[in-house]
Amino acid sequence: MAGTAQIPLFPASKVAQEAAVRQAENGLCYATFGQTNLDQTDLERIIQAVPSVVAVALRQRAWYFVPLAIGEDEGTSVAPDYSVDLSDRATCHRNVRFGNSECIFISTRLMQDRFALAFEFLINVGHQFVDAIGVPQSFADLVWSQANADVRGETSHDAWENRRRAQDRSRGREGDEKARSGFFETAFADALAIYMLSLTLDFDYADLREREYPLLAPAALAERLRHIAELFPPNAGYEFDIRYRRRG
Repeated sequence: MAGTAQIPLFPASKVAQEAAVRQAENGLCYATFGQTNLDQTDLERIIQAVPSVVAVALRQRAWYFVPLAIGEDEGTSVAPDYSVDLSDRATCHRNVRFGNSECIFISTRLMQDRFALAFEFLINVGHQFVDAIGVPQSFADLVWSQANADVRGETSHDAWENRRRAQDRSRGREGDEKARSGFFETAFADALAIYMLSLTLDFDYADLREREYPLLAPAALAERLRHIAELFPPNAGYEFDIRYRRRG
């Protein structure tokens, strides 16, 4: 293991200029830099899970898979290898804008497994899509109807808190509208990421819980995911499926 003093830090701008950017079949741009410990086949499988209809909206963005991305006062730095000290300073991802392009640096060495890496990347894609395009009105109508029907839980802590604030009548109309917009955005980014994750690998829905909030009822989540699958069909070689129970 290399020591901290032996690992140079590179400005994100230098990495963006020097790393060879590739374009996946779906149109997404990405690059790797340093000792990422990634299997190229696995990485390509994760990236290609983004439906082409989604990828086309993200043409001004590129994802850089690096060992560690570190936020500092002067900007973002990238470590080409791992050390414990540097990992304490790193974050899961850093977004950096260069001109009209958005570069997202993902710290692969902070991820424990393929599941964690895939979800970190795909939830970022979900939020980037919302920033670029917004939330489909049909999805907003669906989740608001579920909220008004008091369907249990949500897909993330942020979605849960936004939903709670949106339904708090004491906040007034302006507060309600802002929270409702935030609820639609977080719920959609979550659902889009979960949908794409389901195309990438098999996982238990309960594994997505990160903090103490009630997870959305499975039937309601399935309704959201099926709606997203209609809007953004899987790419060739990927299959969308929901299983309520495992066999064996």
